[in-house]
Amino acid sequence: MKTARAWRGSLKDYIMMSGVRQRPNFKGPNWVIILVCLVSIFLVGLYIYQPRNTAACYIFLSRGCSDLENTPAVPSRELTDEENAARVVFTEILKSSPAAPKNAKVAFMFLTPGPLPFEMLWDKFFQGHDGRFTVYVHASREQPPHVSPYFSGRNIRSEKVDWGKISMVDAERRLLMNALQDPDNQQFVLLSDSCVPLHSFDYVYNYLIFANLSFIDCYDDPGPHGAGGRYSEHMLPEVEFKDFRKGSQWFTMTRKHALIIMADSLYYRKFRLYCRPGFEGRNCYADEHYFQTLFYMIDPAGIANWSVTYVDWSERKWHPRSYKPQDITPKLIKNLTSFDTSLHFTSDEKKTVLKTPCMWNEMRRPCFLFARKFYPETLDNLLQLFSNSTSV
Repeated sequence: MKTARAWRGSLKDYIMMSGVRQRPNFKGPNWVIILVCLVSIFLVGLYIYQPRNTAACYIFLSRGCSDLENTPAVPSRELTDEENAARVVFTEILKSSPAAPKNAKVAFMFLTPGPLPFEMLWDKFFQGHDGRFTVYVHASREQPPHVSPYFSGRNIRSEKVDWGKISMVDAERRLLMNALQDPDNQQFVLLSDSCVPLHSFDYVYNYLIFANLSFIDCYDDPGPHGAGGRYSEHMLPEVEFKDFRKGSQWFTMTRKHALIIMADSLYYRKFRLYCRPGFEGRNCYADEHYFQTLFYMIDPAGIANWSVTYVDWSERKWHPRSYKPQDITPKLIKNLTSFDTSLHFTSDEKKTVLKTPCMWNEMRRPCFLFARKFYPETLDNLLQLFSNSTSV
C-alpha cells in the first residue's frame, strides 16, 4: 500500500514538473509546412528506390511489390542441371489444376507380406460405397487368399520387401504407379496388414477428398535416429543436413504429390545409394526419410507434417505398441478418435516431445482415421465394436 502511494506521488510530481517545462515556440502554419515537406521527400524516395523486402511492401504498398512477390527465391547455392530439371518438373506438376473428376475416389493401398487378417473388417468398412474407392494389394512374400469381393483380383505385381531397405520405398512407388492409372483416384492411402479403420467410410472419404494437402508425417529429429545419426554428406549437394527429415511411412497423398514421386529420380537415387542400413556405420531407413525430406524441400506448405494413421511410440522402443484382444474396448476407440494433437519423440539427449496440432483446412480436427498395430486375434472384437465406434 505504501509503495502504491509513493508511486502515485511520484507520478503526480512528474506531471507537475512536466507542466512547467518551456514548450518549443512552434507556430501552427510553419509546423504544418515542414511536416508536409518531409512526407513529400520520403514518398519521392520510396518511388525512386523501390522496397527490397516484403515487409516494406506490405507497409508502403509500393508498385514494385508485385514484381518482388513474383520473383522466384534465389537458392543459397548454384543448383546442378539435374536439380534445375527436377524443380521445373515438380513446379509444373504443382501448378497444374486439372479438372476434378465427378467421381473422385480414394485409393486404399495395402502393403503386406502375405495375408490380410483384417480383410473382413475392411469389407464391412467398404460396404455400400462402391465407386468411391479402389483397392490395391502389394504382397511381398505370398499372394493372400481373399475372402472379400473388394479385394479379389486387386493384387498388383509385387517384389520382395526387406524391412528398412529401399525395397520398401520401391513397393510404395509400385502401389502409387498402379493407383495413378485410374484418373478418378485423387487421394492415395498407404496401409499395412495391421491397420484398421477408426471411423465410418463417409467420414474418412470426406476428410481426405476435401483436404487441401497430403498427410505426410515430417519432423526434425536431431538425434541418432534422425539426422544426427542417419544423414550422410554423400547426399550433397542436393540434400543438405538442414533439410533432412524423419516421419512415419504411413501416408495419405494427393494426386499431385503421387505424380511427383513417379517423376523423381534425382532425390530417390540419393536415398537409394546413401540411406540404407549399415552404410558408413549408419542405419538409415529410406521409408522414414525419403518422402518426408523430399516434400519438406519442394512443397513444405503442401503437407500436414503428421500422419492420419495412429501409431503409439510412447514407449520409445524399436517397435510401437501392439494391441491384443483384451485391449479392444470402446474406451480405446474413443481415445484414438479424440486426439487432436500429433506427438513426435526425438532421439537426442533432450528426449523432446514435439506437439503438432492437427489442422484440417485451417480448422482443429481429430488427427487419426486409421490405427496400427493390432494382432490378428483382435478381429472378432473389432468387428463387434465397429458398427458403434465408426458411426461418426
